[in-house]
Amino acid sequence: MSVHPPGPPVWRLPGLLRKFAVDRLGMMRDAADLSDAVRVSMGPKKLYIFNRPDYAKHVLADNAANYHKGIGLVESRKVLGDGLLTSEGELWRAQRRNVQPAFKPGRIAAQAGAVAEESAKLVELLRRRAGDTPVDVLNEVTGLTLGVLGRTLMDTPLDGHGGIEHAFEAVQDQAMFDMVSQGLVPTWVPFGTQRRFRAARRELTRIVDELVADRSARLTDGDGADDAFARMILAARAREDAALGRRLLQEELVTLLLAGHETTASTLGWTLLLLARHPHVRDLVREEARGVLAGGRLPDAEDLHKLTYTTQVVQEAMRLYPPVWILPRIAQGPDQVGGFDVPAKADVLVCPYTLHRHPDLWEDPERFDPGRFDPARVAHRHRYAYIPFGAGPRFCVGSNLGMMEAVFVTALVTRDLDLAAVPGHPGVPEPMMSLRMRGGLPMTIRAAD
Repeated sequence: MSVHPPGPPVWRLPGLLRKFAVDRLGMMRDAADLSDAVRVSMGPKKLYIFNRPDYAKHVLADNAANYHKGIGLVESRKVLGDGLLTSEGELWRAQRRNVQPAFKPGRIAAQAGAVAEESAKLVELLRRRAGDTPVDVLNEVTGLTLGVLGRTLMDTPLDGHGGIEHAFEAVQDQAMFDMVSQGLVPTWVPFGTQRRFRAARRELTRIVDELVADRSARLTDGDGADDAFARMILAARAREDAALGRRLLQEELVTLLLAGHETTASTLGWTLLLLARHPHVRDLVREEARGVLAGGRLPDAEDLHKLTYTTQVVQEAMRLYPPVWILPRIAQGPDQVGGFDVPAKADVLVCPYTLHRHPDLWEDPERFDPGRFDPARVAHRHRYAYIPFGAGPRFCVGSNLGMMEAVFVTALVTRDLDLAAVPGHPGVPEPMMSLRMRGGLPMTIRAAD
């Protein structure tokens, strides 16, 4: 006898379906309030929403082979193609094996100097803009993350490609449009979202072609380059089918550009906003940063292990606003999750945003409390209660670099500057690939005492 997760009460279903179209984050919160396992019917489509650590572990790790990338990311393939975020099977495994060496802990540690230098550039840029006029800090940290990406993973400056982030916003809007419309509207239909998407796709193609041409001209097969971009180019050259190699290289690079800056920029934006709203926490971060990084020096790889409270602050920001807020999957075959039947082809959703706020797992879950990540408290927590970088085989390959970047920037900005959020700016999350803020992050800047 089949046992399905409970559905919402009939009177709640129209509200959930409406939120799926206009407030996906709200829909996931409503579903989490109903039960830890919920099935929502959308005509022929059924959404299976699971919100417990052991359920997440089963889908993302224990039986990960049965669950391919799902709703939202499937639609993103119009631009990302078969990049690392969306590819499956042997192609994904080959891509992951190829770039994995670029993310080894030793190599990432060796990039600490570049990350610190880019972080210092951000601090100086913000210092020069201090005063009463608000500055969109989210825009500035996005520029930082692109700079770090170019230096650490691409050996290619990205300074002249400021349109990247705007192109990706249009791409993500289109992915959400396709998800709601279930892909039934062709991209040539002249809706505003679709026109912006077509223009963004052309812009990304132009940027990617320029970057590939520049890096390829500087790369020989035997020069020992070990950055992710070089490894992608060499893998493309090694393919017998040159056209396929070029296409996959373009798609992998677009994915690297998106994943390499979007999530870290989001994390930094939320971290800085939370510190501005909690001055007692900001003061503790500043005290630690001035102790560890005395004399105004820049951090190195060893300092990452000394900035313990700053790390906890970043971790708590990612609990409240996880870099990847939802993990969609499609079941390839029938399965059972927590005793509930999941049929083949079902859309399965694991939502770190709601999991990180589950009242049975987190005391006073809406409260910003970096002490939750004190090692003594972490030791008693279910491993899958906190999954800001995903979990299982598709755990984010860039997590170590992202954490280094977020901790260094948080420490240096807080050590040297006072950031204050503009009154009335709510910091409302906008669910795209990551939880960005609507309207940017306007803040005023002062030199710290």
